[in-house]
Amino acid sequence: MSILYILIGFVLLVVGGEFLVRSSVAISFKFNISKMIIGLTVVSFATSLPELLVSLQAALSGYSDIALGNVIGSNIANIGLVLGITAIISPLIIDKDFYKFNWPIMMFFSFAMYFFLYTGGNISRLEGAALFIGIIIYVLFLIQHARKNRIIVEGVDDALKVASGVKIIIWLLIGGVALYAGSEFLVSGAVDLAQRIGVSERVISVSIIAIGTSVPELAASVIAALKQEKAISLGNLVGSNIFNIASVLGITALIQPIYLKSEELLTNDIFWMIGFSFVLIPLAFLPVKLRISRYKGIILFVSYVIFIGLAFVNK
Repeated sequence: MSILYILIGFVLLVVGGEFLVRSSVAISFKFNISKMIIGLTVVSFATSLPELLVSLQAALSGYSDIALGNVIGSNIANIGLVLGITAIISPLIIDKDFYKFNWPIMMFFSFAMYFFLYTGGNISRLEGAALFIGIIIYVLFLIQHARKNRIIVEGVDDALKVASGVKIIIWLLIGGVALYAGSEFLVSGAVDLAQRIGVSERVISVSIIAIGTSVPELAASVIAALKQEKAISLGNLVGSNIFNIASVLGITALIQPIYLKSEELLTNDIFWMIGFSFVLIPLAFLPVKLRISRYKGIILFVSYVIFIGLAFVNK
């Protein structure tokens, strides 16, 4: 039953996330918010809602390792799994914004997360507030930067401009109910599976749960790469990692402080997350500049498989 609960949870989170993104974008159009700002703020926050609901549900239920492991594992999966597989299918070109703007901010939030956990063994409400304020400042800089450089934001469906109020309300209800139910099923199934197979909640969260919350990005990226269309951008993945730390952990900690229960999250998993993040710079410049080629994708994917394997071996 635990596997069934996890699968149901994944499906509901994907469905709920999709409907909430749709409704959020449609509401934004109603308020005459520009497409650029919708893409940089509304969509980014909405696509982080599945991770937020899972982490919040886990923290409120007393499973802090799942709340932390979900974010750490998702950030690792975004780079090792999603970027790795996508680059293997279709090499990616990197823009200068990645190493001048997005990457340093991702590293800053990653080290901030480590510092909070190392010094206090938890992420308190005050630290959660600091993370959340940090993401607001980041978004404001993002908007200013996009306006200054006239960056065109993709991924916002113009057809949602004409969505009726009734449709938006229905989408909101479906999205909210599906996300809540999905987080309930996923956390319950993950805890039960961990107990049945004799592994920690931390192992399940950094592996199965993290892969599940990364499935939408992976599916969209693989389909786009196979069709020879523009796949994910490295900036989008890095931005997702920033939102995972700052908004997901920030909001969760504001509501319910997140306590470190498994030392392996601090002594092992978070270093994998920082390592995957850091290695993007040498991969971006060596030997071919500003390009993630197929063999670099293979390196990332194999490294991710090793991480997952070691997580279960050292359970």
